[in-house]
Amino acid sequence: MTDLEIAQSVKALNIKDIAKKLDINEDLLMCYGNDKAKLSLDLLNKETKGKLILVTAISPTPAGEGKSTTTIGLADALTKLNKKTCVCLREPSLGPVFGVKGGACGGGYAQVIPMEDINLHFTGDLHAITTANNLICAIIDNHIYQGNSLGIDPTRIMIHRVLDMNDRALRNIVIGLGGSTNGIPREDHFDITVASEVMAILCLARDSEDFKEKINNMLVAYTYDKKPVTVRDLGCAGAICVVMKDALKPNLVQTLEHTPAIIHGGPFANIAHGCNSLIATKIGLNLADYVVTEAGFGADLGAEKFFDIKCRVGNLKPNAVVVVATIRALKMHGGVLKEDLKESNVEALKLGLANLKQHCENIKKFNLPFVIAINKFASDSEEEIQALEEFAKENDYQISLSEVFSKGSDGGLDLANKVLKACEEENKFNYLYNLDLTLKQKITKICKEIYHAKEVNFSQTAKNNLSKLTKLGYQNLPICMAKTQYSFSDNPKLLGAPSDFGIEIRDVLPAVGAGFIVCLCGEIMRMPGLPKEPAAMNMDLNNGSIKGLF
Repeated sequence: MTDLEIAQSVKALNIKDIAKKLDINEDLLMCYGNDKAKLSLDLLNKETKGKLILVTAISPTPAGEGKSTTTIGLADALTKLNKKTCVCLREPSLGPVFGVKGGACGGGYAQVIPMEDINLHFTGDLHAITTANNLICAIIDNHIYQGNSLGIDPTRIMIHRVLDMNDRALRNIVIGLGGSTNGIPREDHFDITVASEVMAILCLARDSEDFKEKINNMLVAYTYDKKPVTVRDLGCAGAICVVMKDALKPNLVQTLEHTPAIIHGGPFANIAHGCNSLIATKIGLNLADYVVTEAGFGADLGAEKFFDIKCRVGNLKPNAVVVVATIRALKMHGGVLKEDLKESNVEALKLGLANLKQHCENIKKFNLPFVIAINKFASDSEEEIQALEEFAKENDYQISLSEVFSKGSDGGLDLANKVLKACEEENKFNYLYNLDLTLKQKITKICKEIYHAKEVNFSQTAKNNLSKLTKLGYQNLPICMAKTQYSFSDNPKLLGAPSDFGIEIRDVLPAVGAGFIVCLCGEIMRMPGLPKEPAAMNMDLNNGSIKGLF
């Protein structure tokens, strides 16, 4: 069966019954039908009690790793072991749903439901973020049209319009054409919604008041005198909060095995910080004994940002980390083509293990215990599994073969038990860098210690913007790297664990409302494009039933 058929075969419990598993009163729910609900922000008032487990992965490949599947399956396995557990995930973006990557609901017998709704619009959070962001853009252009009392320079507007879709044609556009009544002509740009600063702010806000303060602090433009213009100067933060009134509340759903799942926010990890909302995570930690969450793409991106940005902002201390890999993906890192992955190839696997090892050694830099979860495929040979186990033994790594895709929670019990032991280990969690380093020093430290780059090259544009941001007093903010997810380097074709390479820092941009500085590496784009054969071409609606959605 397909993922969709499996999901449709399971009868969801009433969302009120799922809420009871976390001792949530019905008056703190805003139900969307019988299987979805918004959670009241009043749930933030309780003390945090749960243990936090982060699921991350090796550098992704077209072979697939199964990070969300492992996250969900682990949560179900912990529930089966009678642990009060909650899973916290990001919301899918329509861009990859209709593009190439797919959704974010897991797979096989480790999924969250209703997967169709979650992947398609859900409760409208991403639409609200799109509207909020574009309202700021509209107010800026209207302000300029109506006399421009702030002296905004139309060539120095930092905020871009957004759309929750992969549409490369909108990356660079011209607006205001058609005569004087249509605004002031200028160059503009579209980003995908999940790369917007409003999305980042939603996911890093501590509560509704902090959200408003962060929105007010957004640097959206510069004046002709090169002075910063913020949302506070525009005076529209109140309107943004009105638009985001319901979107600020996390969404409660369930797994196929009825473990509570809180899904909220969805920034990409290659162009944003890649973590679900801090509000959702803290509510989970308030209500459950174990919270399993994930960070996007490989550990070099999502996990690093989870530790250095989200944990720092939210004062979180992870208890354990799971690093997900597949033998198939490791063989691709060892040079095997996708069409040859079903053939046993121990030598290629051993070469690809360098990627896994580098991610594991990076996790050690944060002083956290970790378990490697190998998402098992039927094509994995006994020789390959044995080579993997020998690798783990040689490096003193804890490893578990996970079969949650095909067996649900039963396929994740060994992983769950090893994660529980890891959670009991004493750890001295630390960040990679101190905030009092210069912006350039922080960027260099990430590139050299996490990516293992030989050198870091800054373009003149990046140098100029680093100087500008330092003069404006933003030098103490953390760094959010925007880099290809497919490689430790900024070259997506450089697989494995390269070391003799340089990274090109193309530009450095402020996201001071969110509370970090964005660093653009190589050719990374903040508006993706569709592939030659988009996933949308296989979807249909027959008699009210969705077909072809994974």
